[in-house]
Amino acid sequence: MTPQPLLRVSGLKKAYGAIQAVAGVSFEIRPGEIFGVIGPNGSGKTTLFNSMLGQIEPDEGKIEFKGEDVTALGPLQLNRRGVGRTFQTLQVFGKMSVRDNLIVAAQEHRGSMFSRMFAPTDSGLGPRADALMDRFRIRHMADKKAGELSYGQQKLVDIAMAFMSEPDVVLLDEPCAGINPALVGGIGTLLKELNLGPREGASSSFVVIEHNMDFVMDLCHRIMVMVEGRVMAIGTPAEIRSNKQVLDAYLGN
Repeated sequence: MTPQPLLRVSGLKKAYGAIQAVAGVSFEIRPGEIFGVIGPNGSGKTTLFNSMLGQIEPDEGKIEFKGEDVTALGPLQLNRRGVGRTFQTLQVFGKMSVRDNLIVAAQEHRGSMFSRMFAPTDSGLGPRADALMDRFRIRHMADKKAGELSYGQQKLVDIAMAFMSEPDVVLLDEPCAGINPALVGGIGTLLKELNLGPREGASSSFVVIEHNMDFVMDLCHRIMVMVEGRVMAIGTPAEIRSNKQVLDAYLGN
């Protein structure tokens, strides 16, 4: 029996004037899947992500998460239901320690404001932050200010923050942008480890937008190719590599 999709997007459309940024996109994410989204600049990837995450309202279409229609929900509501994300630009708090960055990322999801007033200073999230720093191999940086770290180290902190609310799926927007090749491999390895099964601080499903083709092809179970706001192809890395239409329109360039 095929399991119910964790996340399903149906007929999603978003236009800006005469420009159809997303033109009827449909796909689904399976439980435990790493799903890649690729395409040239201007293909609609970021607009798709922002629509899925409640950052912008789609013109048409439906977004379902764990069988629930979440099309009209905002980012905080989606996050509380189990959808995490990272952005193209870093979202760390430079003057706060790495540990406090992780704690702050999850505090809004730990009870009500009233209950948090009487909770421990770290809202009881300290042990989780410590375990997650171990998982991301950044425990030795716990007390350093995030702004003092290298860009690549801050990227790791940023990704770790997305996991603090214990999401069921994490949408990663260009996790390799601006970092050195050695760390790219490390991020890929880390995401594979997190995908292996339910662990402390881990989600088993990811949606990844990324321009680094080697990274996407090595990491993802399936890949969706977008061109001019539309889905050109969805398939395994091997299927995408051998798709002549994709090669001519995108990979060949």
